[in-house]
Amino acid sequence: MVAGLFSLNSSAGKWLGLVTAVWVQAISGNNYTFANYSNALKTLMALNQLQLNNLSVAKDIGKAFGILAGFASDRLSTPVILLIGSVEGLIGYGVQWLVVSKKIRPLAYWQMCIFLGLGGNSTTWMNTAVLVTCIRNFRKNRGPVSGILKGYVGLSTAIFTDLCSALFSNSPSSFLLMLAIVPAAVCIFSILFLREVDPSVAEDKGEAWYFSAINSISVVIALYLLAYNVSGHHSLVFSRAFSAILLLLMVLPLAVPIYVGWKSLRLRNVTDLEQQQVGNPVPIQEAPVTKPTSVEEEEKASQQEEEKEEVVKKEEGEIKKRPVMGEDHTILQAFRSLDFWILFVSFLCGVGTGMAVMNNMGQMGIALGHSNVSIFVALMSIWGFFGRIGSGTISEYCLKKYATPRPLWNAASQILMAGGYAIMAIALPGSLYMGSIVVGFCYGVRLAVTVPTASELFGLKYFGLIYNILILNLPLGSFLFSGMLAGFLYDSQATHTARRRQHLRWGPLLPACVCDHGVGIHRRICVGCCTCISD
Repeated sequence: MVAGLFSLNSSAGKWLGLVTAVWVQAISGNNYTFANYSNALKTLMALNQLQLNNLSVAKDIGKAFGILAGFASDRLSTPVILLIGSVEGLIGYGVQWLVVSKKIRPLAYWQMCIFLGLGGNSTTWMNTAVLVTCIRNFRKNRGPVSGILKGYVGLSTAIFTDLCSALFSNSPSSFLLMLAIVPAAVCIFSILFLREVDPSVAEDKGEAWYFSAINSISVVIALYLLAYNVSGHHSLVFSRAFSAILLLLMVLPLAVPIYVGWKSLRLRNVTDLEQQQVGNPVPIQEAPVTKPTSVEEEEKASQQEEEKEEVVKKEEGEIKKRPVMGEDHTILQAFRSLDFWILFVSFLCGVGTGMAVMNNMGQMGIALGHSNVSIFVALMSIWGFFGRIGSGTISEYCLKKYATPRPLWNAASQILMAGGYAIMAIALPGSLYMGSIVVGFCYGVRLAVTVPTASELFGLKYFGLIYNILILNLPLGSFLFSGMLAGFLYDSQATHTARRRQHLRWGPLLPACVCDHGVGIHRRICVGCCTCISD
C-alpha cells in the first residue's frame, strides 16, 4: 500500500519527482562556474584574454545545441533525456579535469572548445528534462515551479564553489572533478523517480503550502551559503561541518512528498472504513438505449453526424492555421508570431549582458585588486537564486490576484540591471560587491519569469523546443557581449593600468545601454499578456 502511494502517478509521486528535479537543478548550474577555473586554463594553455573569452563562448555555444534536447523532449522519455545529459557532462568536464590536473597534456585549442561545448550542452538536457516534466505536472503553478527549479540552478554555483572551497581549498582540478562526477550520479538517481504524471491526478488544495515549505527551505540554504561566504576564512573542521549541514539541508525537501504520502494513506484508510460500514452499494441499472426504428432514420442520423464532423474539422483547421495566444503553438506558428520575437530579443538584452559579466568576473576582480574572485561568483549565484525564487512566486500571486502580466517583472528587472552595471562601472571600493548582488538578482528574475511566460503564450505541447530556442540567447549573448565586445575591450585597453581601469568603466556601461534599450521592447508583450489573461 505504501509503495502504491509513492507510485509515479500518485500525488506523492508527483512531489517526489519535483524534489529529485530540485536536486538535478542544484547540480546543473555548471555553466556559471567558468570563472572558478578559467585562470587555470589561461595559464596552462598560455591564452590571451580574447582566446579565454572564446573558450567561454564555446561552452555557451554548447547550449545552442539544446535544440536537440527540445526536439527529444516530445519523443524521448524523461529518463533517457537525463541519461544523455549525465553522459555528456561526464565526458566534457572529465576531459577538462584531466587537462587541468595535468593527467594528460593540454589539448589543442579547438579540441578544448569541443569538450567545453559538451559540458555546456549537458545542462540543456538536464534542464529540459526537469522543466518540461515539472511544468506539465504542475500546470496551475507554473510560476512557483519555474522559480524553484531555476533558483536552484543559480544556487548550484554557490553550492559547488563552497563545497570545493570547504573540501579542496579552491583547487580548480578538484572543482572540475566534482562537475564531472556529481551531476552524473544525481541524474542517474533521479531517473528512478522523475516522470510525467497522468493529468487526471487531482490537484491537492494544499499545494500552495507545499511550495511555501520548499521555498522556505531554499531560502534557508541560500542564507546559509551567504553567511559562509561573508564570514571569511574557515578551519578545515568548520568547513567539513559546513558541508555536512549543507547536504542535510538539501535532503529536507523530501519531507513534502513524505507528508503528502502520509496524508493520502490516512484519507484512504478513512474511506475504506466508511465503505465497510455502509456496505456494498446497489448497482444502478442504466436505461436501455433506444435504436432508430427504421433504416431511413438511421441513415438520416448518420448523415447529420457526418455534417457535424465536417463542420468541426473545418473549424479546427481554421484554428490550427492561426492559434490564439495561450493555445498550443507549433514552432513554425511561434516563429510567425511577433510576440515570440519580442520575447526573444528582450531576453537577449537581459541574459546576454548578464553572461558577459559572469564570464569576465574573474578578470574584473583581479584588475580591481581582488586575489580571490570566488566570493563574487558566489554572490551572483546566491542573489540570482533570490531573484528566481522570489519572482516566480510573486509573479504567480500577482497574476492570479491582480492579473498583472509577467513581462512587467522583466521590464522592472531590466531597469534595475542597468543600474547594477553602472555601479560596477564606477570601479570604487565595494562597487563590485554591490554590482554582483544587483546583476545576479535581476538575471535570476529574467530566467525565472521568461519560462512560464513562454508556456502561457505558446502552450505546453511544444514547450520543450520553444524553451530551448529561447535559451539560444545564452550562447548568442555570450558571443556578442563577452566574446566580441568585452574581450576586444579588455585586450585593446590592457596596455596600461589606467586604460585597464577605463575598460572596467566602459565594459559594464555598454551592457547597461543595452538593458535600457530592452525595456521598451516589453511594452507590446505586456499588452498581449493582459489580453491573454482577460480571455
